[in-house]
Amino acid sequence: MPAPTPRVVQFAKDCLDDIDLLTREWIDVVRPVRSAYADRVPDQEFREAARDAFELLLRTVAQLRVPPDVASVSERVGERRARQGVPLESLLDAARLDFRVVWGAMVGRAEPADMVELVASAYHVWEAVEKHVTGIMRAYQRTVLEMGRRAEDERRMWFSRLLDDAGHNPTVVRDAGLALGFDGAGRFLCAAAAAQDGARLLRATAALRAAGVVLQQQPVASDEVLTVQLGPRITPQSVLNHLSDVPCGVSPVVEGLASVPRAVQLATATTRVLPAGASGPRKLEDSWLDVMVHRTAELSAELANDVLGALNAEGTADVETARLLETVRVHLAGSGSIVDTATALYCHRNTVQQRFRRFHELTGRDVRRPEDAALIAIALRVRGQSPQGQQN
Repeated sequence: MPAPTPRVVQFAKDCLDDIDLLTREWIDVVRPVRSAYADRVPDQEFREAARDAFELLLRTVAQLRVPPDVASVSERVGERRARQGVPLESLLDAARLDFRVVWGAMVGRAEPADMVELVASAYHVWEAVEKHVTGIMRAYQRTVLEMGRRAEDERRMWFSRLLDDAGHNPTVVRDAGLALGFDGAGRFLCAAAAAQDGARLLRATAALRAAGVVLQQQPVASDEVLTVQLGPRITPQSVLNHLSDVPCGVSPVVEGLASVPRAVQLATATTRVLPAGASGPRKLEDSWLDVMVHRTAELSAELANDVLGALNAEGTADVETARLLETVRVHLAGSGSIVDTATALYCHRNTVQQRFRRFHELTGRDVRRPEDAALIAIALRVRGQSPQGQQN
């Protein structure tokens, strides 16, 4: 594309002399577009930016030196309007009206004999406007991205402060709620997934966010944690539905933002005891024994040895030990009825009774006594003999 002709360059220089008039004309032309954000941009700032934009365009077409403060107007406007919350579409529509005003001013200065030459040079005016518009758009998008990152960093910081404080300081709880968009008195549900399942949790988070759910998702130690504020439309079950293919631990519902740190602890504790090959969420209420065993691993091992160790004593056949453990396991996993246990094992109830007596004889624990049953259940968890343990 050849350079603008001397006549077109002169038109651009003449327009520079009337730049204030062009600015006022543009402000009138752009008023309907600007109405969507007029309250966000002060009039003086709006006029100054418009004047710099016209100087940039006209100097570019006239092939004159562009001062640095004028050359930066596209980036300044894009960044500033992004921070002011001006809609990008409206901003670009207004910027493209620059062509209409500049072109009208140049046509107004041309003689009939100049029109062919002027029309042939329209490209230079349009190219200068589009370069300005592109600069605005890039700066706007970059600023929005930076602002989003900064806002997310701030949200992460406040969530971390809430966890570090454990919800004890009312001021921290209040400020964290404001930063995160949470209702301090709301109801919350937390889920935690191991790092290798973080991508699945992120997808569930995106779906929940798209549905308008108020939430916060971020790494906590070695896990990815999701905290969801519940409401009339956002129930625990609806959250679980979104998490259906995410191996994760799920806390009980807690009342108030101050209780979220405890909920996060409970969710991560549940994650630690997920069965191998888990493909979905598991609630704490279904995992208490496993969580207790995991949290007290050393003592649990001692307890298991104390309760079940005698089954491995010399003189006790492996086949008998396996049969006794199976009988006790089925009984504790069932209704507690000897009849139901016998049915599940396809044997007579007297056989079940005999095995219980033999188990008692060897271990000193009676599975029919509640206190002993609780200890036996924990011991079986440690040894991996429970229904859940077998799935592990």
